Amino acid sequence: MAEKLDRARVAELAIIHAEPVPRRAMQVDRNFELPNRIYVATVGMFLTYLAIMAAGFPHPQMILPMSIFVLFIVAAFGVPALWVRMKPDNPTPALSWDRFRYEGIATGSGRLSAGEATVQVLMLPALIVFWGLCVVTIAAFVR
Repeated sequence: MAEKLDRARVAELAIIHAEPVPRRAMQVDRNFELPNRIYVATVGMFLTYLAIMAAGFPHPQMILPMSIFVLFIVAAFGVPALWVRMKPDNPTPALSWDRFRYEGIATGSGRLSAGEATVQVLMLPALIVFWGLCVVTIAAFVR
């Protein structure tokens, strides 16, 4: 559990320097390891879903909730985009599209080709857009 240490014991265990030792800046990898195109496509699909819902269910009272949803999506994807560009500079830039197509990407389940990784990342946003289209279509037939 916890042990109370007195000053003598701490001095015995610790290395004490007369002057502070300067530390190097810690390198942090803030890379999402995907090309920017996939990131932008994901944002675009979520915003497309909101546009489909806004067009399918037009009502003046929906302006405020839809604008709040848009702000949430922009913030949810904008903050990480800004985080990648923070200082100190990120040592690893985003993966280029050509390199992504050539090498693929390593995931928790193994290495994926560019096509497989793209499908894996964009599957959920595509299903959400499809679901939105289905809901608006069903609502149009019910009216």
